[in-house]
Amino acid sequence: MLIALNKPYGVLCQFTSDEGRPTLADHVRQKGVYAAGRLDHDSEGLLLLTDDGRLAHRLTDPRHKQPKTYLVQVDGAVTDEAVAALRRGVLLKDGPTLPAGAEHAAEPDWLWPRDPPVRYRKSIPTSWLSITLREGRNRQVRRMTAAVGFPTLRLIRVRIGAYALDGLAPGETRVLAG
Repeated sequence: MLIALNKPYGVLCQFTSDEGRPTLADHVRQKGVYAAGRLDHDSEGLLLLTDDGRLAHRLTDPRHKQPKTYLVQVDGAVTDEAVAALRRGVLLKDGPTLPAGAEHAAEPDWLWPRDPPVRYRKSIPTSWLSITLREGRNRQVRRMTAAVGFPTLRLIRVRIGAYALDGLAPGETRVLAG
């Protein structure tokens, strides 16, 4: 079984929480599945869940280099130089990243409101980027945008390999394979 979930902001990528925080169990009714990969609690978007360990491995192991695409709202007006740096790869504390697919993006017209809303500052604009990675380090997109001078405000994963968010509302699931 393979399930797509649009993971809402603030939901943990696990099925239980000792602190009573929202988890996948609040959104996924199918039993015996687990997340193939992770999204931080403050990230949103496509999360794949499966009961097939081999499929989970193919989706998450860096050796298989499944591209993952994110729409990213950042603080400030992103420069062409910053986009070029992301495309080349940037140096993080744990070493250089692989080159990323990066481009300026328009704010999506299908975007749902976030609760809580992204902070708004009248004097500082925000911009959107589309970033595609073929590696998956901890909080990598956030660290990359910060490294080029544009901290991430909102991060939404829209695609993993051939699988896309495709209109799922936050908290909704879709069975992709049975």
